[in-house]
Amino acid sequence: MADPVPETTDTDNTDTDTDIGGGWHSAARRRAGTPRRAAAAAGRARLRGGVSLVLLGLLALVALLVPWLGDAAGQQVDYAAVLRPPSPAHPFGTDGSGHDLFVRASAGLRVSLLVATACALASTVLGAAVGALAGAVGGWLDRLLMRLVDTVNAVPHLLLGIVIVALFRGSLGAVVVSIAATHWTTVARIVRAEVLSLRSRPFLDAAISGGSSRARVLRRHLLPAVVPQAALSAVLLLPHAVWHETALSFLGLGLPPHLPSLGNILGESRRAVLLGAWWVVALPSALLVLATLATSGLAAGWRDRLVPRRRSELAL
Repeated sequence: MADPVPETTDTDNTDTDTDIGGGWHSAARRRAGTPRRAAAAAGRARLRGGVSLVLLGLLALVALLVPWLGDAAGQQVDYAAVLRPPSPAHPFGTDGSGHDLFVRASAGLRVSLLVATACALASTVLGAAVGALAGAVGGWLDRLLMRLVDTVNAVPHLLLGIVIVALFRGSLGAVVVSIAATHWTTVARIVRAEVLSLRSRPFLDAAISGGSSRARVLRRHLLPAVVPQAALSAVLLLPHAVWHETALSFLGLGLPPHLPSLGNILGESRRAVLLGAWWVVALPSALLVLATLATSGLAAGWRDRLVPRRRSELAL
């Protein structure tokens, strides 16, 4: 005799409906909370960008004003005050030549920021030109330029930079070229991707249908549209350029020794640290880290404001 088939009651259906309804309500609550999370993420991005901008402005003021106000203290050699610890006369101590370390490190920050800015701008211009050309023309030229990008990325950046500056040792132009030649590939990929996404937009089809040439479309429509991404890439490259220049100067292959860059100051302080003069490294390293954090935070805040859809997705 077969087992009796259990009867289906309305209670089971009610429970199921309740579970389904609860799931829908939970999803609705999650969707309702998404705008609040997105607004909170936007607030944090604005706060981070504002704090980074203020910090970068203070560092710029220090780099501009301190070397100008204390030029004699930063340039005059005083062997009677060699490796003095921090004191009221020298708040951050002196280096191995008796220079006031605060004045000399501020001058080094100015030199490093100027060189890094030149390198970032050169990398951005080169990468934006290559990326816009590859994305707009396409075909074999796109494949050729992307293989060139892959080839440059396959070589270690620091090693390639050392080879370039070793050929023209002590040249400021060689430092700029070495950093620009190794950092333009990221900008090229970003700009190419932006151009490829713009090529499918209706306004470009309308411009081409109206008789605009490819050069006119590139000049009037594509390049202005990728300027924000290229500018953001330049800010993102700035901390990389600062560290790259510092590394080359620290190795003795970067800027000339008479230029007080952060890398040169850190390179000169290696023997002083062995003698217990920790302050010779502390201030230049702190300025280097603060400059990196300020530029990185400013770039991150700008990126979140430039791409709000990405910020909303991260908040989900």
